[in-house]
Amino acid sequence: MLAFGSPRSNALSTNSTCHSLLRELQKIWTDIGESEADKDRMLLELERECMEVYRRKVEEAANAKSRLHQSVAAKEAELATLMAALGEHNINSPTQSEKMSVSLKEHLGLIMPLVDDLKAKKDERVKQFADIKSQIEKITSEISGSCSIANSLSTLNLEEHDLSTRKLSECQSHLHALQKEKSVRIQRVLDSVNEVHTLCGVLGLDFGETVSNVHPSLHEINPGQYKNISDITLEGLDQAILKLKTERKVRYQKLKDVMGSLFELWSLMDTTREERRKLSRIISVLDISESKVVEPGALTLEVIQQLSAEVERLTKLKASRMKELVMKRRAELEDLCYKTHIQPDSSTAADKSSAMIDSGLVDPCELLANIEAQINKVKDEALSRKEIMDKIERWLSSCDEENWLEDYNLDHTRYSGGRGAHINLKRAERARITVTKIPGMVDSLIHRTLAWEDENQKLFLYDGVRLVSILEDYKVSRLQKEEEKKRARDQKKLQDMLLAEKESIYGSRPSPRRTNSFRKTNGYHTNGNGSVTPSPRRRNSVGCATPELQTPRSYSGRQNTYFKEMRRLSTVPLNFVAVAKEDTISFSSIGGSEPESPPQLG
Repeated sequence: MLAFGSPRSNALSTNSTCHSLLRELQKIWTDIGESEADKDRMLLELERECMEVYRRKVEEAANAKSRLHQSVAAKEAELATLMAALGEHNINSPTQSEKMSVSLKEHLGLIMPLVDDLKAKKDERVKQFADIKSQIEKITSEISGSCSIANSLSTLNLEEHDLSTRKLSECQSHLHALQKEKSVRIQRVLDSVNEVHTLCGVLGLDFGETVSNVHPSLHEINPGQYKNISDITLEGLDQAILKLKTERKVRYQKLKDVMGSLFELWSLMDTTREERRKLSRIISVLDISESKVVEPGALTLEVIQQLSAEVERLTKLKASRMKELVMKRRAELEDLCYKTHIQPDSSTAADKSSAMIDSGLVDPCELLANIEAQINKVKDEALSRKEIMDKIERWLSSCDEENWLEDYNLDHTRYSGGRGAHINLKRAERARITVTKIPGMVDSLIHRTLAWEDENQKLFLYDGVRLVSILEDYKVSRLQKEEEKKRARDQKKLQDMLLAEKESIYGSRPSPRRTNSFRKTNGYHTNGNGSVTPSPRRRNSVGCATPELQTPRSYSGRQNTYFKEMRRLSTVPLNFVAVAKEDTISFSSIGGSEPESPPQLG
C-alpha cells in the first residue's frame, strides 16, 4: 500500500483525478453534442496546455537548481577567500564525496556556518589590524613631525587579502619597534630639554624662549601635553645645546682671562683677603673644568661685567701707585737674584728707576713690564741652573765638613772619654769619606758647568764671577794647602828628630801639665750634650798654617753687605783680590832654641 503523501501516491491520485475529469468532460461534450473532431481538437489543446505547465515548472526547477549551485559556489569561494585571508587552513570543509552524497541545500547549509564564523573572525581581525595600523600611523606621524594621522582603514582595505596571524605578528613587531623608538626619542627629548634648562641657568638665559624657538610644545608644563619627537625637533635641540655650550665656553674663557688680570692686579696691589673673599663664589668657578660648570648664574653677563668693572677699577688705582709697584717688583727681582746667585740687570736698578719715573723719561707701565720680563728670565735661568746649583750646595756642604774635620783634628782631647765624644768620632769618620770625594765633585762640577755654557752660549756666573774660575782657584788653593800640609808634616818629623836627639844627649824633660787655657785656644767649645764642637773661628796651630780655600761663599760673602743693607745691586764691577798666604813657621824658629837642661834628680 502506498504511503499517503508520497510522490507515487500523489501521482496515482492525480492520474485518477485527471481520468475522472476527462470522463466528466467527455460526458459534457456528449451531452452538448460535440463532434469527434472537436473533441480531438480540444483534447490536443488540453495536452498542449499541460505540457506548457510541465515545461514551465521544469524550467523553474532548473533555475532554482542553478541558483543553488551558484550560491554554493559563491559560499565556497567566499569560504576559500576567508580561509586564505585569515590563514585558516585547518577548517573541516565538505569533501567531494560528501558533496555528491548530499543535496545542494544541505551542502549550502553546511558551508553557511563556516562562512559566518570566518566572517566574525575576519571582523575581529580587521579591528585588530585597524587598531595596530592606527597606532603605527600615529607614531610614524609623530616621528616624521606630521601632526595629522592618516586613515588606516584605507590602507587596510588594500591589504584585506592578508589578515593572517603571521601578518598580524609582523604588524605587532613593527608597532613594538616604533614604540621602543618613540620611548628612546622621548627620553632624548627630555634629556636634551633638561640639558638646555641647565645651560640656560648657567648662562642666565630665558629657558622658555630658547626651547620655544625649537618647538612650542617643548615648553608645555602639562604632563599630558603632546611632545614633538621628530627628527627636526631632535636636531633643533642638538643645535641649541651646541650653541649654548659654545657660548658657555666663550664666557668661561672670557671669565678666565678677566680673572687672570684680576689675580695679577691683586698681587700687585696687595689686595686683602677680605676684599678677595667678596668674589670667592665667582672665583670658585675656575676650580672646575668648563664642561662641569652647572651652578645657576655662574657665567651670566652680569658676573663678567662685575669682574670687568673690578679690573677697570684696580687698573685705574694701579696707575696712581705705579712707582711703588715698580720698586716692589724690583725688590722682588733683587731678592730672587740673591737667592739664585744671579746678577740682576742694572738698567732697572731702584735708584735709576726712581729717577726715570720722576723725570718722566719712561712710562712706568713699560718699566714694570720690563722688570716682569727680567723676573721671568731669571726664573727660567734659575730652572736651567738648578742641577749645577744643587751640585754647588753639596760641594759647599762637603767643604764645611772638611773645615770641621780640620778643627776636630787640632783638638788634642778628641779621644777623651767625655760625653758626646763618640758622636764626634762617627761624624769625623763620615767627614773623612766626604773629603775624599771633594776633588771628584769639583771636576764633575767643572765639566757640567762647561757643558751648560756650551749649551746656553754664555758664561755661568755665580754672584757675578764665573763659576769655572772659582773652581779652578779652589783647585789651586787646595793644591797649595796640600803642599803646606806636606811641608808641615815634614817639618814636624824633623822637629821630632831634633827633640829626640836632644833627649838622647841631655835626657828627657817632663812636659808641663796642660792647662784649661790650652783647651780654650784650640778652637773647640763644649755643647750642651757634652760633645765637643769646633768653634766658628778656626785657628791654625803652629806649623799647620795653610791658605784659605777659595769657595763661592768666600766670593759671595764680600757682596752680602750690599744685599742685606742696600737691597740693590751696584753697577760697579766686582774686584776680587787674591788672598795672601799665611806665613809659615821657619825651621829655625823651631829648632834654633836653646836645649833645655835635663831635670835634676832629687
